[in-house]
Amino acid sequence: MKTMVVGASKGLGKALMEGLGEHGDSLIGVSRSRPSALQLREGVDVQWIEADLGDPLTAVGKIAQQAAETGLDTLIYNLGIWEDRAFDDSYDFLADDEDQLQAIVSCNVTAPILLIKRLLPVLLRSDRPRIILTGSTSGLTQSGRPEVTFGASKFALRGMADALREGYREQRLGVTCLNLGYLNTADPLSTPREHAAQNGGGEQIPVHDVVQVVRMALSLSAASFVKEITLPAILDPHF
Repeated sequence: MKTMVVGASKGLGKALMEGLGEHGDSLIGVSRSRPSALQLREGVDVQWIEADLGDPLTAVGKIAQQAAETGLDTLIYNLGIWEDRAFDDSYDFLADDEDQLQAIVSCNVTAPILLIKRLLPVLLRSDRPRIILTGSTSGLTQSGRPEVTFGASKFALRGMADALREGYREQRLGVTCLNLGYLNTADPLSTPREHAAQNGGGEQIPVHDVVQVVRMALSLSAASFVKEITLPAILDPHF
């Protein structure tokens, strides 16, 4: 299996690079720069594309060119940015910087649309084409979150997933949206899961759990797919 992880240099993206794949599989990481150290699974081939999705048109051309040469079975779009004061009691929509709001929409909405459009012909050549979009519980109805632009961008990802499923059902394209709550990205995959789960006092999800969910979704046969998963922290009062 050939899997591309966009936003792969740190946090959840790095954990996906380190936790996915079996012997003989290929992983393609995409980020502005390659991380200095990765603890990879044995027998997994890793390639890297240095591209900045802050400039979507330039980046998607570079990524699509390499994907066309190597082939692709799964695209995981894990890149996302948010407002400076998001998830803080001081957040105020009226105080948001408008240039930053444009950048959020470009990275979280425009970039995945353009990238999927370019990569879809390559993906559809696979016997089991899959797209996984890293969404957020902020993109769910009545999420309880006030961050306007970030929330809107995550709503948009769910819309993309729905439309792609409708448009390419006959080609057996499976599209999954992961609605994730607050993540503990401070503890990498090398940290014992039990220790990582304790940090955050029940209000943060260890990246280990997300990797396990993604591995499950990718292990299914071509006859089924995971449409949507909501994964909040156990003490998230909104769920």
